[in-house]
Amino acid sequence: MLILNSADVREALPMRLAIDAMKQAFAAFSSGQVIVPPRIHLPVAPHSGVSLIMPSFVNGDRTTEQSLAVKVVSLFDGNQARGLARIQAAVVVLEPDTGRPIALLDGAMLTAIRTAAASGAATDLLARRDCRTVALFGAGVQAITHLFAMCAVRPIEKIFLCSRTPSKVAALIAEFAGRPAIPAELIAAESPQQALTAADIVCCTTTSQMPIFDDADLKPGVHINAVGSFTPSAREVPPQTVCRALVVVDSRHAAWDEAGDLIQPLQAGLIGREHIHAELGELVLGRKAGRSDDQQVTFFKSVGLAVQDAIAAKFALENAARLKLGQEVAW
Repeated sequence: MLILNSADVREALPMRLAIDAMKQAFAAFSSGQVIVPPRIHLPVAPHSGVSLIMPSFVNGDRTTEQSLAVKVVSLFDGNQARGLARIQAAVVVLEPDTGRPIALLDGAMLTAIRTAAASGAATDLLARRDCRTVALFGAGVQAITHLFAMCAVRPIEKIFLCSRTPSKVAALIAEFAGRPAIPAELIAAESPQQALTAADIVCCTTTSQMPIFDDADLKPGVHINAVGSFTPSAREVPPQTVCRALVVVDSRHAAWDEAGDLIQPLQAGLIGREHIHAELGELVLGRKAGRSDDQQVTFFKSVGLAVQDAIAAKFALENAARLKLGQEVAW
């Protein structure tokens, strides 16, 4: 069995490759090539945590085109006090034709990359071509990977960072100061309004339960990615924005089960289920159109699908073999 730790996964799955992988994953999902059972939510109440079990099988004409994987991802709110990351995860890759375990990948890094890569794919398909400025809400791991994703698909010049913890913003800016990996200028925003003033793209990567900005502060023609919330009770985007935006999701079924950004306006009678314009895979396949004009607000809501992990792991393993990354262990 091949073991890829966090550093191996990061090297084996650069952002541009990850974005290509996500386009393939969403196309496979929307074309019916994927079996993705509903993910299991396992509450671990005594430790303020939840573990999610996410299996996926991607079919193909040849075994080499197939993917079979299971991710276990845990979110424990008390981890920070212990000096641990809130998100802990592992991805087990199985041989599609035998079920034999063949690889174990660091799931936290894989999740961080593939989630941002999904936003990168959506931005590439929905955002205006002339986008130069990003407003990024949050300053955690997802914020970092979203920096790379946005710069991978548009010639971004400025990124305004907004967080409830200014010290994290300062640390993030210091970490990337002068590094060519992020060509854009990183700017600490004093308020959501300041972050949005010139923003062509908005990325929401927070754990907020309530909307984190005002609809009135958005520019015409803005594109929004929201990845932070994955429960019906949490939302990052105001309902006024949802109501007037062209809404694209990773999965209709998953969105109506888990995306509070959409479920709450639906329950309030502000939108109907037909308000979802398309799944991202339908845009990749050309079955649905994207943006209709430069003034339209577009909104990609992602709750995360197991097929993303299966395809991302497949791409990472193929690249790891070329780069001779990882550690082989007897199994």
